[in-house]
Amino acid sequence: MDAIEKAIRNAFEKGNAEDRAFREKVYRSAFAALDRALQANPSLTVEAAINRRKAMQAKITEIESEFQPAAAARAAPEPSAGVAPEVAADGSVAPEPRIDGAPDRAARTDSEPIAVAKPGGEPRFDVSVEPERRGAAEPSARAPEVSFDRRAEPRVSAPTPDIGGARSPTLPGDAAAEVAPDRDERRARRRRLPFAQMFLAATVLAAIGIGGWWAFQTGLLKTPAERDTTVPNPPATVESEDFIPEAEAPPLLPGQADAERDWITVFSPENASQVAAPADTSAEVMEDDSGSFLRIRSGESGSAIVFDVGQGILEQIAGKKATFDIVARAEEGQETEMSVDCNFGELGDCGRRRYAVGYQRGDYLFELDFPNASPGSGGTIAINSDFSNQGKAVDIYAIRVSVAE
Repeated sequence: MDAIEKAIRNAFEKGNAEDRAFREKVYRSAFAALDRALQANPSLTVEAAINRRKAMQAKITEIESEFQPAAAARAAPEPSAGVAPEVAADGSVAPEPRIDGAPDRAARTDSEPIAVAKPGGEPRFDVSVEPERRGAAEPSARAPEVSFDRRAEPRVSAPTPDIGGARSPTLPGDAAAEVAPDRDERRARRRRLPFAQMFLAATVLAAIGIGGWWAFQTGLLKTPAERDTTVPNPPATVESEDFIPEAEAPPLLPGQADAERDWITVFSPENASQVAAPADTSAEVMEDDSGSFLRIRSGESGSAIVFDVGQGILEQIAGKKATFDIVARAEEGQETEMSVDCNFGELGDCGRRRYAVGYQRGDYLFELDFPNASPGSGGTIAINSDFSNQGKAVDIYAIRVSVAE
């Protein structure tokens, strides 16, 4: 005997089981106990709740058939009392049938609550049936206490069935019972929604504020003139003595010196003692049909041969514009690029100058404006015979200077 049948039969023993009204009251109490048990288990699916109600309906039909005469059972279909409503595909519950000929639904009886529990995790039913109290206008059934062992049912995430525990079986034609999902979760979600929106808005405003502060601190919104906090500098100017020809500029071609100008001799082959040649260079006085000359050859290190410029010569050109003339040619069959550097002490320098030197004798000129200052000592002119450091030679015939009138 299962828990449902045992609970109903124990309730029958508390009253007159032959009385149809009493039996109907017991059936209602059993259904009410089942409904409350289903509501107490929110993890129970709708399908499982329907199956339990159908099982109770079948058990009540089986018990009720014991109280019907055999002839009545053959003449008419078996009555159904407290039959669980059928649930349609759209979620609505069909009307619950009841036992025909049942007395007024308001009739009630009083009795002690009966608790039946089946071992092994089956739900416990407490069916309260109150016997009739004479003179009572509207007696009621005491609410049964129903408890389930939830370990016997799997927890499934599904809408919670809303099966009214206080609703009793209805006659044919009454309003259908409803199975509605629990709306607590949706209400909680609606309550959380304003807080989520406020948090999102605060996050966006904070991000915008941080971005604006960063742009202000880094000067992103300032003009280039506002970001430049250094001392204004005048535009750079290039003067003739500041220009230093480098490899990207083509070497200068030989010019032609003015023979009518007064030239001051800085170097001649006869004064070879004024020349200093480093270890990997050479300087040798030679002579041919063109005259005497000093053949200089720079080493692979790019060292230059140095020619002295006397202090007296620098005193004559101080504060004036002077033109220097280097008379030279390349070694026969070997054109080269000659570079010239100057160091005139207090009077400055001439920068680095490059000249393309061929085998024909030529004049290689450059002009300088000297400041009006005392040189204090002599100066030097350094000549590299091969700018490419391949060891080519240059013949120096003379170095002279002339002051512009």
